Amino acid sequence: MSDRKYFGTDGIRGKVGENIINPEFVMKLGWAAGKVLAGQGTNKVLIGKDTRISGYMLESALEAGLSAAGINIGLLGPMPTPAIAYLTKTFRSEAGIVISASHNPYYDNGIKFFSADGMKLDDAIEIAIEEQMDRPMECVASDKLGKAVRISDAAGRYIEFCKGNFPSSLSLKGLKIVVDCANGATYHIAPNVLSELGAEVIEIGTEPDGLNINRKVGATSMKAVTESVIKNKADLGFALDGDGDRLMLVDHKGNVIDGDQIVYIIARDALKSGRLQGGVVGTVMSNLGLEVALGTLGVPFVRSKVGDRYVMELLKQKGWSIGGEGSGHVLNLAAASTGDGIVAGLQVLAAMLHAGMTLNELSRGMTKYPQTLINVRFSEGTKPLEDIGVIQAVLEAEKALDDRGRVLLRKSGTEPLVRVMVEANDAQDSSTWAEHIADAVRKVTD
Repeated sequence: MSDRKYFGTDGIRGKVGENIINPEFVMKLGWAAGKVLAGQGTNKVLIGKDTRISGYMLESALEAGLSAAGINIGLLGPMPTPAIAYLTKTFRSEAGIVISASHNPYYDNGIKFFSADGMKLDDAIEIAIEEQMDRPMECVASDKLGKAVRISDAAGRYIEFCKGNFPSSLSLKGLKIVVDCANGATYHIAPNVLSELGAEVIEIGTEPDGLNINRKVGATSMKAVTESVIKNKADLGFALDGDGDRLMLVDHKGNVIDGDQIVYIIARDALKSGRLQGGVVGTVMSNLGLEVALGTLGVPFVRSKVGDRYVMELLKQKGWSIGGEGSGHVLNLAAASTGDGIVAGLQVLAAMLHAGMTLNELSRGMTKYPQTLINVRFSEGTKPLEDIGVIQAVLEAEKALDDRGRVLLRKSGTEPLVRVMVEANDAQDSSTWAEHIADAVRKVTD
């Protein structure tokens, strides 16, 4: 992504009112995207957003830019990111645009695009949009301007899609489920999906006010849902993030079930029912316990770079369907074209019912390895990953841990930090060897 001025691994994102997330830039972005897409024959684009207060402003700016380029617009209102991917296909639109900063605070926002097949835009199109941004903005003739319509039944369509990903032979009747929607885009979707499938639903984070998205609720703040599960003696809890593409779970005992464990549960169920396509893709940060547990089942496992974009690329390359990250991005391409927190949760519920087991019992098949992560800041001009002392420290750790652990060193993509990660089947070993390697990195930077 180093050749991009604006697009990152997950679209364009920043603080509202600064740099690029402002009305002027976003209107120009809408126009540039419209010009590029129009060149491919596009005439209709969908726009959806999460619940941030800035979404209204950015939606209007995008609408103006797209209209000036002659593109018709369908306005979806607040909708989860995976819903926009799905509806882009359903409405036979040529592209979908999401206004969201996912799990970030309300004062951030972002723009990302989906293609007609519900996948993220090809790199070549993103580059073409950036190139178009450098040209003067112009407007098509008045009789060629794009028109905008509001789509009123979008939520109902997506609710039915989600329910369609749950086996019709099963019911959630008798299950009590806490649902934390992070005051985000799933607030009017997830509770309805689960209740219509028969569950007793207890809602958290379903009162967005434009400013409270992800604030002490949702997949990045598990305290609220955990306390509610215990208090209400629920069978489990769902925690989604602000745009609904992440999921974390809580079992009836209050244990957090993360993305790695969710991937394991879904893959195991698919294997047992004969639906597993190939193997599973994780990332370099996926817990070693996932790899070991899948290996016990005879399921191949490979790692991509960090980011659901790279998980998706490797899944498509291998022709596999299931992958994800510990943060809760879970992909099952047999069900959805992008990470979908609600669909992933329904697949876990189906696995519970298929096995006749609680979430706690299901998750025991994978034992998470203790993990120690240390961030070490380095000075400009130094190359700690190439230092002989650091390399030697890593080799020592790998030899000592053998097949009982794993070492990963990587530079942060946004800060001058080296991230030292060590996993081991023993917590003390994990901590000891992580500190050993971190000390070697510090010597280079002193």
